[in-house]
Amino acid sequence: MKIANLKALDKSRIPLLTKMYDRAADLTKDCSVKKFRYGYHAIPSMGLLHLHAISQDFNSPSLKTKKHWNSFTTDYFVDSHKLIEMLKSHGKVEDMSHHSKLLSEDLRCHICKTTIKNMPTLKTHIQTCFKDS
Repeated sequence: MKIANLKALDKSRIPLLTKMYDRAADLTKDCSVKKFRYGYHAIPSMGLLHLHAISQDFNSPSLKTKKHWNSFTTDYFVDSHKLIEMLKSHGKVEDMSHHSKLLSEDLRCHICKTTIKNMPTLKTHIQTCFKDS
């Protein structure tokens, strides 16, 4: 089964999305980081539907750019439960093409919403902010 993107989803895919969420939650339940979000990019960068399981400490050497950060910390990242509710209510996923502008927003801490000037400063900031949350 190949599902290209969110636009290809309808109500018949809710069981699959639920199963994907449940599997991701199961895989992350024993991680040292206990706060995760599970969801999808509004406009995916890959050709096949895939679910992200993102630790909220964002402690990753792969997270290097403002665009990448914003893809997980703005409404560009669509929570799995929100997507399922959208399908239940509307039978399809709403057009999210306008979400692309979110990738160029200022860097902000996802916890306290402070605007930060660059990624190295942000990564230092969130280490403290995450511990306090």
